[in-house]
Amino acid sequence: MERIPSSPPVIKPLPPITKRPLWSVMIPVYNCAEFLKYTLESVLAQNIPQEQMQIEVVDDASIDADVANIVRVIGKGRIGYFRQQQNMGSLRNFETCINRAQGHFVHILHGDDRVKPGYYQAIQRLFEAHPEAGAAFCRYHHIDENNNLLRPHITNDVEKSGLFKDFLLHIAERQHIQYATITVKREVYEKLGSFYAVTYGEDWEMWARIAKHYPVAYTSAILAEYRKHTSSISGVKFLTGEYLADTAYVFQLIQQHLPPEHRQQILKKAKKNFAHYGLGVTQVLWKKYRNKDYVLANLRQIFKMHIDTTICLKAAKIVAKMTISRP
Repeated sequence: MERIPSSPPVIKPLPPITKRPLWSVMIPVYNCAEFLKYTLESVLAQNIPQEQMQIEVVDDASIDADVANIVRVIGKGRIGYFRQQQNMGSLRNFETCINRAQGHFVHILHGDDRVKPGYYQAIQRLFEAHPEAGAAFCRYHHIDENNNLLRPHITNDVEKSGLFKDFLLHIAERQHIQYATITVKREVYEKLGSFYAVTYGEDWEMWARIAKHYPVAYTSAILAEYRKHTSSISGVKFLTGEYLADTAYVFQLIQQHLPPEHRQQILKKAKKNFAHYGLGVTQVLWKKYRNKDYVLANLRQIFKMHIDTTICLKAAKIVAKMTISRP
């Protein structure tokens, strides 16, 4: 079995059963035990009965703590636990999460993120109001390692709830959804398959794939919290610039979901948007680590993606700071 699938893994339909929960909150974890308590408590605080909501931790063979014990202590029998026999990698663990989900709605909530009160009620209302939607999402706050709120995610999205008009074209230009914010109908995963190809940006491709086939619903309410920390998978890739190389590949995957007449224009905008985002990351890396290798690795990838006057000027400033910096 490929650790990084080259095509979308199959999600098998559930056998006919008389009663299923509405929700499956599937919590993939790998070496994030210090944050898992907060994730689990945020779901339990919603007070949704067990017959309506499956909650399960899917552990990708963590070695940082006894995850099963954390689940037992906090869940008190309410939260299920499944451990992979060996580390499968994030994509295969997401696949396991979806295949183990029993509910009609699947929420993949990473073991270091959180939901805010009212998330599930708001998303359920969206699906009830728009039964044709394949997925529904909200806005989110960034939080740090100490649970401090950093800033809300800023978008130019509509400031109301409903179906997101032209969502495919919108999401193809800029990624602004985190796993914690979005719930997908299980039947959608059954039709389209799971995540594949890369371990950074794989979700961006998935949201575009869904938007190609289904309407997507949205609320501007901030109902989720996405944790930013350098020990995450994406954090490591930030240091090496690998996330930019992955994203360049994701651009090409998303192109296949777009109408031909929009492909080149949207690809150009997406490259520009992400290159500027990457430059912001590079500025933060230099300020935090003072590591020239991190900076140069990121700049090389940025210049492959897009070059304009603003990027050149800001990159020159970073390089100048590196030049005069003491060893």
